[in-house]
Amino acid sequence: MSVPDVIPIRHEPDYRTSTIGRWQGGQFFASVTAAFPEGWSGDDWQSQKRWCAVLHQFDEAGRHLTSRIQFTGTTADGEEKAITAARQLLAEWLDALPERQYQDIAIAPFSVQFEGALFGLVLEEDEDQEEEDDAADGVWAEFYPDGLGFHAPWHGCYDT
Repeated sequence: MSVPDVIPIRHEPDYRTSTIGRWQGGQFFASVTAAFPEGWSGDDWQSQKRWCAVLHQFDEAGRHLTSRIQFTGTTADGEEKAITAARQLLAEWLDALPERQYQDIAIAPFSVQFEGALFGLVLEEDEDQEEEDDAADGVWAEFYPDGLGFHAPWHGCYDT
């Protein structure tokens, strides 16, 4: 089974994809998540773990239009405070989407860099995977930085 041009993502109320759906301008994927700058190292992970509100918008065909990302604090600054601020901000952004409906979406892979962190739906390949008849073996789409992995049979469910 080959990788589809648009990856289906199932809406799951009260779980990791509870804030995805459609609006008057297309589709959206919204979340509160933590992001680490690419290449960070050291023992001070609390100051590197940055919480943020994220709103990715796509056209009806699933092509990326824009991403709105705002960091609200680090774990070192107070994780609960940062998460609460991100949730409040995300609620404002979602309330501003006309005709918003939470439901399944299907989006094309994309990537955005924001303040040194990767955001997006990126195709990944297991280079250690032996070649087999199925072209999609060892290939999946990873949603960064949320850590959601989508794979064959491409039914919208994810692994974490």
